[in-house]
Amino acid sequence: MNSPERKSGMKTLLLNPPSFENFDGGASSRYQATREITSFWYPVWLAYPAGLIEESRLLDAPSHGVSPEETVRIAGAYDFVVIFTSTPGFRSDARLAEMIKAAKPGIRIAFVGPHVSIKAEESLKVSAAIDFVARKEFDYSVAEFAWGRRLEEIQGVSFRKNGAVFHNPDRPPLEDLDGLPFAVDIYKRDLDITRYNIPYLRHPYVSFYTSRGCPAQCTFCLWPQTMSGHLWRTRSTDNVIAEVKRALGLFPEAREIFFDDDTFTWRKSRVLELCGRLKTLGFTWSCNSRVTADYETLKAMTEAGCRLLIVGFESGDPDILRNIKKGATVEQARAFMKHCKRLGLTVHGDFQIGHPGETRESIKRTMRFARELDPETIQVSISHPYPGTEFYDYLEKHRYLTAAEMTDELGHQLPNIQYPGLSREEIVEAVEDFYARYYFRPRIVFRIVRRALFDAQDRKRLYREAKEFFQLRAKRKSFLKTRSSG
Repeated sequence: MNSPERKSGMKTLLLNPPSFENFDGGASSRYQATREITSFWYPVWLAYPAGLIEESRLLDAPSHGVSPEETVRIAGAYDFVVIFTSTPGFRSDARLAEMIKAAKPGIRIAFVGPHVSIKAEESLKVSAAIDFVARKEFDYSVAEFAWGRRLEEIQGVSFRKNGAVFHNPDRPPLEDLDGLPFAVDIYKRDLDITRYNIPYLRHPYVSFYTSRGCPAQCTFCLWPQTMSGHLWRTRSTDNVIAEVKRALGLFPEAREIFFDDDTFTWRKSRVLELCGRLKTLGFTWSCNSRVTADYETLKAMTEAGCRLLIVGFESGDPDILRNIKKGATVEQARAFMKHCKRLGLTVHGDFQIGHPGETRESIKRTMRFARELDPETIQVSISHPYPGTEFYDYLEKHRYLTAAEMTDELGHQLPNIQYPGLSREEIVEAVEDFYARYYFRPRIVFRIVRRALFDAQDRKRLYREAKEFFQLRAKRKSFLKTRSSG
């Protein structure tokens, strides 16, 4: 049983803040945006300090439909608020912090997350309502403040003092992951799991991490370059199995557990060891995977109850894969998909439009590649450069970044990059064309209809998701029309 010491101190609200409607902005979301279909990941990062601080509450405002006004009212009952922010949502979150401070001047507010980890000083200067920033892995940084330690004594924080900004030394990456509380205990206490929906995961689902950090060097990936680092640290098998059992006991209605590690399949020996234990529990689970996982690993996962893999294929162009340091090839992707189909593993494929070297021809190549691989479902994202990533630095150096916003007024992705020979409008149009060419094929339509016919719950979800998808397509077409007429 995982029972880390819980210390009393300041009454603390761990907040995933409201911003755009249905915006999945942080605390676990790798792509911070309002997606084509309403999707919410669990605020896993906030769950750990919530478990460390005795008098705490985790409030996930976006998924639970809590308005800014209601959030301010709730915050009034607390002494300390920790706000997980994002690059597209930062300005809105700063305004919310000011509203909270205006309603209760004595309250202390900390900002955490990738954006402020990289832009700590700039963030503090944006608003006096932000008392301090906890950079990178903030579990113990905010917990220690809640327990009564002075800011000057806490590693990994940036704060104002006497008109100047001070940056304490970085906190070393957390090694003892077994010492953290179980995220699922906080979910049970504070969250409604039916509020969390990912279209390709069974509903309701539960997710948490079994490791932190990712050794891969992908230039665009947010978490390893801003929060958790490239040093891969793992929980013990016993600790993971204990949380799985706890989750199954706390949430008998859950239809799936999702292991939300950056790369669950990184070390084969660990996967095989975990699968040997998971196999005895008899439940359905899914995870993120790289295409480098071999047949033996995938077979062990299937036998242990794995149903679905989320896989970042990104591009079908070999040059772009090299440009983004993906560490994988199109040939490996083909072999991987062949193994998955043979084993009956479902694959959700992630693709992106707009990486360095992207051209009209490379986009067409990626579209053809996606149809060749034929994953069950896909997500096509506009490549977004987040501060702190190598991708962002590259674009800034070559002056490919524009002054455009990363999202529209509802939080949907818009490109803030423009390459020579490839405009912002063409990137948006390519995303729409990609989806149309992939999904509007008779065989894929039949696959979706078949799912609806045999699963009543899926039927309701698919209807709602189709409606949202077509509404966003209409909005993007309007954007393109406006741009072309302008």
